[in-house]
Amino acid sequence: MNNSLAKRKKVYVGMSGGVDSSVSAALLKKSGYDVTGVFIKVWQPEWFKCTWREDRLDAMRVAAKLDIPFITLDLEKEYKKEVVDYMIAEYKAGRTPNPDVMCNKYVKFGGFYKWAMAQGADFVATGHYAQIQKLSTKNYQLSTGSDQNKDQSYFLWTLTADQLAHTLFPVGGMEKPQVRKYAEKFGLANALKKDSQGLCFIGKVDVKDFLKRYIEPKRGDVLSSDGAVIGFHDGATFLTIGERHGFTITKKGTNDEAYYVISKDVIKNTITVSPVSEIKESGSATSKVQLTQVNIINPSEIKSNHSYTARARYRQELVECKIITYSGNTMEVGFYTPQENI
Repeated sequence: MNNSLAKRKKVYVGMSGGVDSSVSAALLKKSGYDVTGVFIKVWQPEWFKCTWREDRLDAMRVAAKLDIPFITLDLEKEYKKEVVDYMIAEYKAGRTPNPDVMCNKYVKFGGFYKWAMAQGADFVATGHYAQIQKLSTKNYQLSTGSDQNKDQSYFLWTLTADQLAHTLFPVGGMEKPQVRKYAEKFGLANALKKDSQGLCFIGKVDVKDFLKRYIEPKRGDVLSSDGAVIGFHDGATFLTIGERHGFTITKKGTNDEAYYVISKDVIKNTITVSPVSEIKESGSATSKVQLTQVNIINPSEIKSNHSYTARARYRQELVECKIITYSGNTMEVGFYTPQENI
């Protein structure tokens, strides 16, 4: 970014009160953009200690330091419906949702993005660790952030080329220590503030503890791969395929191996687990998957007989794959090396 590129373009920056979005705003201001800070207020449960007031105050302090306008945007209804209610419904149905993806789609790049564009913004900006490459006038590509430990491109897959054309990720090309140094250089009060953990926006709350407020725990059996009862759990809905915690094994085998969830039945409230050695021996790894709700940012990148890389979960090592079939928003993907726990 530099002054010649900015030309006083108007940017609305989503400011959470954290260091990443604060440095993003500071860098944009330094580069000559017309910057407005926006704190997005979302729904928080009554039983949870609210932190949004403290976070907004941190964001306001940064805005004051940078001498930029500051606005609070209320998106409680959107967050409750599209993130919280969706997450609870998916767990009840036996699926494991990703609330951060929905938060980006419907809140940050839904309600906030649409509102900012309606206000006349040229761009919106966030503190995400991701990068955007302009391939041509209309073609854009979402890429990983430079800091692989902080990369958030995995949670941004629903963005469209049009949204990418009007989005900036100022810290996407940096590593976290560098971002904190910038925060100190700019004299930002939250330079040493810890990174947020837990649910998107809500913060320090364990997902399972959160779910148990809305889904009643119910004790069920843990089964071995041959159907024998070897333990118990407090609800199949709370567990995810590939998980190794959240259940108790009372009858272990001769080897002291960790057990992983390989399947679950929310109707019968049972989960089936296996030690790693059995999973590998059984050959139950997946060689292909059927995808729905596929979002292709750049259609020109879809090519036949071409190898791609993919990951099925956050921070999983990228693995080689190929597209078997693709039609509309559905796709069948094949892995060159069968993958476990999908």
